[in-house]
Amino acid sequence: MNSPKLFRLVALLAIFILFAGCAHKTVTPESDSEINVSENSAAESEYKDSEVEKLDPELESTPAETEELTPEEQKALLASSSGINFNLDVHDTKEVQQYFGYFTHKARKTFTRWLKRSEPFLPYIREVLSKNNIPEDLAMLPFAESGYNTMAYSRVGAAGMWQFMPYTGRHFGLRVDWWVDERRDPYKSTLAAAKYLNILHEMFGDWYLALAAYNAGEGKIGRALKKTGAEDFFDLTKKNHKLSRKYRLRAETKNYVPKFIAISKIFKNLEPLGFEKINWNNGIKVETVKVPGGTDLLALAKACDMKWNDFHTYNPHFRRQVSPPDAAINAYLPLQVMVKASSYLESPRSRPFAGYKRYKIKRGDSWHRIAHNYRVPVAVLKSVNNRKSNLIKPGQFIMIPGKGSTASLYTRQVTKTRRTAQSRANYRVRKGDTLWDIASRYQVSVNTLKRSNGLRSSRLKIGQKLYIPDNSAKSSRSSKVKAGTVNNQLVKYKVRRGDNLYGIARRFGVKVSSLMKWNRLNSKSIIRPGDKIKVYVQ
Repeated sequence: MNSPKLFRLVALLAIFILFAGCAHKTVTPESDSEINVSENSAAESEYKDSEVEKLDPELESTPAETEELTPEEQKALLASSSGINFNLDVHDTKEVQQYFGYFTHKARKTFTRWLKRSEPFLPYIREVLSKNNIPEDLAMLPFAESGYNTMAYSRVGAAGMWQFMPYTGRHFGLRVDWWVDERRDPYKSTLAAAKYLNILHEMFGDWYLALAAYNAGEGKIGRALKKTGAEDFFDLTKKNHKLSRKYRLRAETKNYVPKFIAISKIFKNLEPLGFEKINWNNGIKVETVKVPGGTDLLALAKACDMKWNDFHTYNPHFRRQVSPPDAAINAYLPLQVMVKASSYLESPRSRPFAGYKRYKIKRGDSWHRIAHNYRVPVAVLKSVNNRKSNLIKPGQFIMIPGKGSTASLYTRQVTKTRRTAQSRANYRVRKGDTLWDIASRYQVSVNTLKRSNGLRSSRLKIGQKLYIPDNSAKSSRSSKVKAGTVNNQLVKYKVRRGDNLYGIARRFGVKVSSLMKWNRLNSKSIIRPGDKIKVYVQ
C-alpha cells in the first residue's frame, strides 16, 4: 500500500474513533445537560472501590413485548386494593402492562431477590415518607432505582439505594469523598431523598412529574412541559415526539413512571401473584453512634465481636477501615453491642494514628518503598487500606497513617509517663483485678487511669504498680466521688426485662462509663430484671 492511501486510511480511522468516543453520552439525573460517560466516570473514579456493585441488568432493560398474563395476574394488574396506604392514581398503560409482565415472569427471580433485600429498610422508609407527608407508595422508588441495593453504582456515577449523583447528594447534605460515601447510607440518603422529592412535588404539583424529574432532572421536565403545554406526565409522553431532539425525553424517562406503577401493583398483590409477603417485623433494628474522626473501624468491629463484613453491611457508607480524621460520622450497630462500642470509643486506643495522608501512587512505587518512605510497617499500610494483594497501580490513592516521627514522639511521651507513674505508684495489682474494677473502685475513668500510667492496652499483671490520681488521701477520694453528682438528682432505676446499660444511659442522657462508675460495674458485669441502678440526672 502506498503512503498517501495509508495516510488517508489512518486519518479516517482517527476520525471514526473520535466520533465513537463522543457518541456515548447520557443525561444525569441532576442536570439536563449532556455529559460524556467516560469523562464522568474518570472524574468519579476516586469514589469507586472494589466493593461497589453494578446495577442489576433488569433495571436498565425495556420489555420488548407484553407477556401473556394469567387470570390471577390480570386481576392483580387491574386491582386497586391497597397494601401500604397507596395514594397515587392508577394508570393502566401498555408500558405498565409490559413491566408488570416482565417482573412477574422473565425477571421474577430478580424481583424476588429485591423483595428480600428490601425487608430490612421498608419499615424505616415508610416511616420517613409518612413523617414528610409523602405518599407511602414512594417506598417503591428504590426498587425502580437500585433494586434496594445500598452498594449499587450506575455507569454514570449514581450510587446507593436512591441512586443520587455526587452533586445532588452533596446538595442534600450527603458527604461523598475518598473516606465515606453517604449516598450508600440507607438512613441519611432516605432523609435526603424525602427532601428532594418534596421539593420536586412542590415544583410540579404532581407526583408522576416529580418522579420523572427525579430521573431526568427538573430542568428537562420543566422545559418539556413549557414547550408542549402538556398537563401531566402521560400527556407529556404523548406529545414528546413534537419536541426537538434537544428537549425530547429519553426512553428511560418515558418508561420510568410506568415501571414504578407496575412495581407498585405487584407489591400490593404479592400473595395473589405467588410471591412471599413482606415480613414487616424483619426491619433492621440499629442504634446510631457518632464515631470520632480517625477511629479505627476494624478495631471497633472487633471490640463488638463483629466481623468486618458484618460491620460493613450495617455501615456501607464507610469506604475505609478508618473513619475520616476531620469529622464525626454516624455508625449503625445492633443494640446488643452498644455497651461494647461505647466502651471502645471512649478509650484512647480507638484512634491509634496521629494523622493521615492521602497519597497518589506513582510509577515505580511499591508497598515496601512507600512503607520505608513514611516509616509505616507494610502490614499496617495494607490493613488500613483493606488490601491483601502486593499489586498497586499508578494513579490510585491510598491512605498513609501517622508518620514515623509522630509515632516516635508518642512513644517517647508514653515512656516518660510510665516512668513518672512508677515513681508515684500507689496501688499494686492483685489477682482478678481489671482496669474497670480499679477505676470503679477509686472513682476515676479508665481513660484517666490509662493516660496516667502510659498504658496502651487494658492488660494487667499481678504485682504491677499503678498510679491512681487523687488517691493520696481519703478526702481527695471523697471529693472525686462527689464531683459531678452533688448538684444532680439521684434516681434509683429498677432494671426491666430487655434493658442494658447502653439503653439505660441513653434514656437518662448520661454516659455508659458514668453509669458503670456510679454502680461499680465493668464491661463484664451482668444486670438482671429487678436490679436497682443509680443514675445521677440534672
